[in-house]
Amino acid sequence: MSATGAESGCRVDHTVNRWTGGYTAQIKVVNLGPSLSGWRLTWTYTGDQQVTSAWNATVTQTGGSVVAAAAGFNRALATGAAAEFGLQGTWRSTDPAPVDFALNGTPCGDGGTVPPTTPPPTTPPPTTPPSGADCAGAVICSDFEDQTGPAPSGAWQFTAPDCQGTGTASVDTAVAHSGSRSLRIDGEAGYCNHAFVASTADLSRTGPVIHVRMWVRHTTALPSAHVTFVSLPDASQGGRSLRVGGQNGALQWNRESDDATLPAQSPAGVALSRPLPTGSWQCLRFAIDTTAPGLDTWLGDEPVPGLHADGVPTQDIDQQWLSRTTPPRPTALRLGWESYGTGDDTLWFDDVTVGSAPVAC
Repeated sequence: MSATGAESGCRVDHTVNRWTGGYTAQIKVVNLGPSLSGWRLTWTYTGDQQVTSAWNATVTQTGGSVVAAAAGFNRALATGAAAEFGLQGTWRSTDPAPVDFALNGTPCGDGGTVPPTTPPPTTPPPTTPPSGADCAGAVICSDFEDQTGPAPSGAWQFTAPDCQGTGTASVDTAVAHSGSRSLRIDGEAGYCNHAFVASTADLSRTGPVIHVRMWVRHTTALPSAHVTFVSLPDASQGGRSLRVGGQNGALQWNRESDDATLPAQSPAGVALSRPLPTGSWQCLRFAIDTTAPGLDTWLGDEPVPGLHADGVPTQDIDQQWLSRTTPPRPTALRLGWESYGTGDDTLWFDDVTVGSAPVAC
């Protein structure tokens, strides 16, 4: 790699979510040295951890030594800037914290937090725009405060992609995540009760990775039957949709053209997803790679292991999803409710952003 080393130091924040026999880790590396045109973060596992997949970086492991190399879209790392990536792995007997973090060969310190040898800039450039409606550069940035009437209008238009029944959409002034307005969907059970509100923004040139962040609040737990509440028309499927919703009580992705799901709807696959909590605002984020079949999903700040596709088929997770190798190319965003039999719900959406850079919760 042509990049020079981070001669003035670095900082690593390592957050792990552990369960018996497995874990996910979210890693943030901050460059406190000269700007880099490419980066490699290395560390050592002293237990028997084994990395099985990763997102937003290419991660390889030899024995206890691990190397994470930048993805194409996050190779540049300016002074004071940060790159974030995640991984999933297994362990058998011990799972201690990793040691010997180093950025391009320059130590960051065991445990991941060591003061730099020279002070960082007083105000480091942010790696993502701030949350809420302040999301400069995003293709969609909406807190729905510009909606003046009871029905969606302007940049948001009601649509029923397949057939319309009794499902409705409205602008709610009584419930909001921020400000005084949100988008409300009263979704009804039954295939012909589709109710969505579509953004008029064109996403066909957003990328190469499309980052979506939204706050969603819903009333009824996700049912065992298949439902959808986010739909993205996909040019690679001839206009059919990538769909985010639920099945077997947990979050799932569904591809309309072949009905593939992520994760696989086996007990082991569903166990690696998460339910969508009811009665409170939840931050849902996802990243869609338009150059390769890569997909990542977060609920709050936690990656959802079962909602991750990395190009390497993994049984019970993305083996079925990766049967189609053509990268997705979403062109629009629709928020609403679509039931394929049983299941109704009342949902609210707020603080929605879509762009080529991630936006934090």
